[in-house]
Amino acid sequence: MAEIYLFNSLTRKKEVFTPIASPEVGIYACGPTVYDFSHIGHMRRYVGDDILRNTLKLKGYKIKYVMNITDVGHLSSDADTGEDKIEKAAKKSGKSAWDIAKFFENDFFSSAKALNIAKPDIVCKATEHIKEQIEMIQEIEKNGFTYKTEDGIYFDTSKLYDYGKLSGGKEGIRPGARIDVAGKRHPTDFALWKFSPKDSKRQMEWESPWGTGFPGWHIECSAMSRKYLGEVFDIHTGGVDHIAIHHTNEIAQSEGATGKEPVRLWIHHEFLQIDGGKMAKSLGNTYRLHDVVKKGFDPLALRYLFLTAHYKDPLNFTWDSLGAAQTSLEKLRLQVLTLKEQEKRSALSTEKNEKIETYREDFTSALYDDLNTPKALAIFWEMLKSNIPSPDKYDLAISFDEALGLGLKEAVVEKVKVPGKVQKLIDERERLREQGKFEEADKVRKEIEEEGFVLEDTPDGSKVKPQ
Repeated sequence: MAEIYLFNSLTRKKEVFTPIASPEVGIYACGPTVYDFSHIGHMRRYVGDDILRNTLKLKGYKIKYVMNITDVGHLSSDADTGEDKIEKAAKKSGKSAWDIAKFFENDFFSSAKALNIAKPDIVCKATEHIKEQIEMIQEIEKNGFTYKTEDGIYFDTSKLYDYGKLSGGKEGIRPGARIDVAGKRHPTDFALWKFSPKDSKRQMEWESPWGTGFPGWHIECSAMSRKYLGEVFDIHTGGVDHIAIHHTNEIAQSEGATGKEPVRLWIHHEFLQIDGGKMAKSLGNTYRLHDVVKKGFDPLALRYLFLTAHYKDPLNFTWDSLGAAQTSLEKLRLQVLTLKEQEKRSALSTEKNEKIETYREDFTSALYDDLNTPKALAIFWEMLKSNIPSPDKYDLAISFDEALGLGLKEAVVEKVKVPGKVQKLIDERERLREQGKFEEADKVRKEIEEEGFVLEDTPDGSKVKPQ
């Protein structure tokens, strides 16, 4: 079987994926900071991770997928300044920091479930791994990479000769974005442990060998990935925004503690754009899955839309593009339903047998080529238009969907509905036929066909099916 090629952000090239201990594969994913609702840009990334897992399973690998929950330590500035995002949200709402974190964690996993994203094998919270984080900081300290300032324990990036290699070297770190704080020696140095400010009334703080405080944002991922996947593991995923600071600092911490490069292969997902521009609260376009559902869209239509672009390419979200994705998904479901109902299996010719295997191999090869979901979708549609027998199309469709995760098997069971626009046209045509206006009814039939559906008039009424 073909090899899987994945783009490694560390080496900046596609590489053959070779697990450390095949068939086991360890994956660590940077999870949400649970101070606010996750938006659809976040969810695009986790759908991408889901495709990665499904593709590796298709190859026969056994996946151990670990995701953290950042419920402490993520400050409002990447320069280790500002308020803790969760503490700030707690003050604003009048609730406890713990309640805030739990509420938004639940919302995240609710959205993930609606998008058919499989739950991680292990979900680990920063607040439940303080001991491991303190122990790792002590190891880094013992190896001579730390120093103390008036506001915390910092990692000295000047002592790591290849610091910044994930970003293309130190010049890729954007030191100008890291303002100097409380005795920091170098602009790129970062906090491992922050002391609680006097009279801060922090809710989340712990005793440590250096004083009362809380862990820095980056140390949690290094400590928890090591605990659950070992000092060196296969794959680490995240968004492109994690490269320059968070993941760069994860590498530094782990190497500072163990002397080993912690991750074999880094995968980073590109941003989701909104109407051709940036997604931002100030622009009022940080849409949530809740907004998608409120407008009448199926959550899996959003998943379908995500699959139409490669994970390394920006994807532009518009309500029109989501509408087109929903129409395509509904057509796909209807086609699979139609195939399911055509149970009689005809004899296969050698030519058709070869076509079936060719489609299977082409689909798999697309995913094995750095998770090329647009190509995989195109092969899926091509297969459905082919002349191989319907039952075999159905079998292929369901097997393809094990990787794509569009819930087609479940949709067949639920007897999917036609799109609302098409149903209105069908109702209009029936009304015109009852009135004897057959010429006008034929015009409506053509409109239905333009939407990708055909009508079959039977003694039991009109039946609609995809073209």
